[in-house]
This record gives sequence, structure tokens and C-alpha cells, in this order.
Amino acid sequence: MTLVTLRSTMILAALAVIVIAIVAVWVGARRQRSALTADTERLIRAGAAHASSLAIDDEALRNLPPPVARYLRLALPSRKAIREVRITQTGTLRTDATAERWMAFEADHLAVPSATGFLWNARVRVAPLLHVRVRDALIHGIGSGQVSLMSAFPVGAATGGLEMNSGSLHRYLAEAVWYPSALLPSSQLQWTPIDATRALATLTNDRVRVSLEFRFGDNGEVTGIYTPARWGTFGGGYKQVPWEGCFRDYRERDGVMVPTHGEVGWYIGDEWRAVWKGTVAAYQIRVRE
Repeated sequence: MTLVTLRSTMILAALAVIVIAIVAVWVGARRQRSALTADTERLIRAGAAHASSLAIDDEALRNLPPPVARYLRLALPSRKAIREVRITQTGTLRTDATAERWMAFEADHLAVPSATGFLWNARVRVAPLLHVRVRDALIHGIGSGQVSLMSAFPVGAATGGLEMNSGSLHRYLAEAVWYPSALLPSSQLQWTPIDATRALATLTNDRVRVSLEFRFGDNGEVTGIYTPARWGTFGGGYKQVPWEGCFRDYRERDGVMVPTHGEVGWYIGDEWRAVWKGTVAAYQIRVRE
């Protein structure tokens, strides 16, 4: 074989490897998009199956702890119940509360209050020209999480179990500041007063119950949430650890007052360490007629 022939063969082989890799990424990404579409449809169908008319008036708020009633009047000036909300978020996150490296992300967040569920689909930049896709969900009471390289190749996943379901429900409850009609009292959600600036929300869904302390500012806004025991993954296993978040920069979007910036994190010892910092780039709701 001549040098020219060898060089041509090597070039063809390299091109073949590149083509195979491109095809593999395309096929894997298509499968992931199909799975995302299926999860989205399941969540929306679950919401439609449980949807009911819900009148929001001052009478419904009178028996609530005062800071909760004040917040709901502020957050829902149109008095319309939210059917679903779609949010575009940008920000940074890190994989562990002790990690030093932060990574940029862009995410689409769908929440359906009547289904007590959400779907969070994020693209996280891990290196130049390299990203991972993170998909977290709570659908039919089942929490799940999946990470895929280049939005194509799954590299980690977890579904169901008390720890995952409970942790996902805690997240859903905390993020209800973006769909505040989910914080109205119901057969699933009850409020217990703590003091003039705090109240405890307890949410039950599919035999899983979580509680979250809501903290309210002088203007009536939810400024933070806290629980002494949320399930999370630490050292390769599940553990209950104190979890806290804060919200700020409230603005009216689609007739709802929502925070445009939030941070959440875990307590490591006595120190709170953020793991997620996000900003609302776009916000759209559908309401119940």
C-alpha cells in the first residue's frame, strides 16, 4: 500500500467515525425528544383529568394565616386559578453543595397545579461544545430525574421511591411561588400559622406528605422557604438535609405577581450553600375559565 493510499484510507475511516457519531447523536437526541414529548403529554392529561372550577375570592382567604392571605391577594390580583404555567429560566447551578464549579443552564419549566406535577428540562453547559440535558419531573406522584450527555446518551437516572417522590414534592411546593393558586387551601394543602411573618404549608399527594415553612416580607411577598429535612443525594446515597430557598424581584407577569429571581441550596453543617440560581426569562400561564 502506498503512502497516498494509506493516507486516503485513514481519512475515509476518520470520516466514517465522524458520520457514525453524528448519526448516533441524532438518533439518541430524537429518542430523548420523544420521551420529553410523552412526559409532557402525560402531565397535561393528568391536569385535565383532575381539573375543576376553583373560585378565588376574599371569602376563601379569610380563614388563612394573615401573611398567607396577604400574599395570595398580592400574587393573584386577577383572582384566576392557574391551569398551567410555562417558564423559561436561565442561570447557574452546581452538582453538589461542596463543589466549587458553577455551570450555566437554560431550562423550560412546565407546571400543572391540578396534577400536582411539573417537568423541568434543562440544557447545562459543562465545557465548550459539550452539554448535558437534565430532565426532572413529578408526574402522577412519581418523582424522576435523568441526565443525558449531549441531549442524546443517558448517563444517569432515578425514578420513584419515597425519597425521590418526597424530594420532588418538596420542590413542587417551593416552586408554587410561580403558580400561586396552588397554594390555596384544599383537601391536599393546609396552612398552619407560625408567627406574623411565617406559616407552614403541608401538602399531601399520593400518600406522600411534605411540609415547608414559607417566609413573608413586609410587602406580603414570599421571600423564602425552609424545611429541616428534604431528601437529597449525598455521598452516593439518600439523606434528609435542611433545605432553603429565597426569592426576590417580584413583577406582574400574565396577571400574576411572581419572583423573577430565586436561589435554593442545602445546609452543610451550619452553613447554607446554594446549588441553583435562576432568573425568569419568559413566563406564560393558562387559567381555568
